[in-house]
Amino acid sequence: MAAKKERDVVKEYSVKQTVEKLRRLADCLESGKPFRIQIAGERVNVPAGAVFNIEHEREGNSEEVEFQFKWENKSD
Repeated sequence: MAAKKERDVVKEYSVKQTVEKLRRLADCLESGKPFRIQIAGERVNVPAGAVFNIEHEREGNSEEVEFQFKWENKSD
């Protein structure tokens, strides 16, 4: 399996799109299934065992909350 290129992409979604994605995510989490999403043209499979964390950042007048999943891809 070829190594994947490094990537750091931010994609903005409308409120409606965000709600749809969060509902699908919640369904996957509740059922123990992987979550699949396409971000900026690339399909990403988040495994059911991924670690979930929430990050809060503040700098000056700007604040940010990030919902993150982290996992290691198995190499063959």
